[in-house]
Amino acid sequence: MQIRNKVFIVTGGGNGIGRHVTFQLLARGARVAAVDLSEDALDETRTLARAGESLSTHVLNVADDSAVQQLPAAVQLVHGQIDGVVNVAGIIHRFAPLAELSRAELERIVDVNFWGTVNTTLAVLPILRERPTASIVNISSLSGLLAFAGQGFYGATKAAVKQFSEALFEELIDTGVTVTTVFPGNISTNISGNSGVTMIDAGGRKVRSTTPEQTAQQIVEGIEKDSFRVLVGSDARLLDLLSRLAPKRAAMLIAKQMKSVM
Repeated sequence: MQIRNKVFIVTGGGNGIGRHVTFQLLARGARVAAVDLSEDALDETRTLARAGESLSTHVLNVADDSAVQQLPAAVQLVHGQIDGVVNVAGIIHRFAPLAELSRAELERIVDVNFWGTVNTTLAVLPILRERPTASIVNISSLSGLLAFAGQGFYGATKAAVKQFSEALFEELIDTGVTVTTVFPGNISTNISGNSGVTMIDAGGRKVRSTTPEQTAQQIVEGIEKDSFRVLVGSDARLLDLLSRLAPKRAAMLIAKQMKSVM
């Protein structure tokens, strides 16, 4: 997809991956409507971007479907069109066995990670289908491909995003709308702080990670190439391969690693 002169909605645009996807799209000549729950975070994105009228910001809870339904009209009012959506907004839960998570914690994860992605996607889909070319990008996770003990319900929501996204790809094959699903591995963002979760101590071990800048670059390159899947990070690529060649071995390896941090 040609990015220049296109208009993208980016959820989670106030920080981390979403902020850097916004920067990458702007650098390639797109206009962006950045969406986030935090007005302060969006203000910082705007200040750092120095993009003038090419960037609009929209304070919004993606889990609130009635509010999300108002977003397309607000974006069109500012930019005149919508050509794509990048659903980055997401949270994790505290590192704990599934049985120890409260019902409120479970519902919050589903509301943001799954329903938030569904809400924004379906809100803009009728508009995207009318465009000559358009793009939907949904951020799943390596945890959507393999289970990680201690983040089991987060992984379940990201697996649901994968299924939703890839089914949508199949349904839109004969249209001008492409669907890309992204599977980041360990990314050096502050998702724990943004989720209200205290980060666990990895026992002094250095955990390999990919920067949000590198992640955003790969996501935007995936848009340009109309990629079906984008795996971000060597950890994502290696574990995805191992899980397909030896799924039980991969599960046991992850269980051993996660045991030290639960």
